[in-house]
Amino acid sequence: MSTGSPRRAGGAQNIPTPIVRRSGGAAMWSDQTADFTLEAIVEKIQQISIDEGKRTAPREYEKISAVLALLAPGEHGAEILLTRRSTKLSNHQGEMSFPGGRVDGGESIVEAALRETHEEVGVPAQLVTVHAELSPLSTFVSRSYIVPVLATVHEKPELSISSDEVDRALWVPLAELVRADTFSWEWWSFDRVEFSGDRPMFFFHLDDETIWGATARILHELLCVIHGVNHFELPNW
Repeated sequence: MSTGSPRRAGGAQNIPTPIVRRSGGAAMWSDQTADFTLEAIVEKIQQISIDEGKRTAPREYEKISAVLALLAPGEHGAEILLTRRSTKLSNHQGEMSFPGGRVDGGESIVEAALRETHEEVGVPAQLVTVHAELSPLSTFVSRSYIVPVLATVHEKPELSISSDEVDRALWVPLAELVRADTFSWEWWSFDRVEFSGDRPMFFFHLDDETIWGATARILHELLCVIHGVNHFELPNW
């Protein structure tokens, strides 16, 4: 797929591409500009309302999970915290992700996201300000129903990585994710019991990692919010 410039190297993530797929074209924000300062992004995401009554219900077989999309100020604007899942885990080994996991009995979505983030990378919950949630999404492999929680910290906290769950944690500037040599997307064709038809798949090719799957979808929606475009109004849907 042509992005108009050489693709960055990406990483060694195992991406099971289907036989039938097609280019998605340019990014939805390609003709938009955005302010990537943390203050401007907070103003954008605070306009997202948390309405559990309108949230799509999980399927009977899906387990509810929460992830934390944590933003912090950086030298080149807001940065987002990402992790690479441990190869010791049973699902999604070695994939780029947000801190998060299963919602325990009696926990709220936000409580689970904060607890898991503290357990995985050591960020204390009291340092985090929660602002909103993005659209929930389902995964085929782990049969999870994931709710992304958007939050900020005033400065990057010292991280303490749990090696049983996380191989690496890194802060990535949002401005880096919209570079022409970083972002690409495709339509993948599926014929499954859970889903049949074309599904958009997003990719962020960094210098040493490739973000795809649920994590890339969450990032794509966040970047659409920041640019003022609708994540769900994809061309050729």
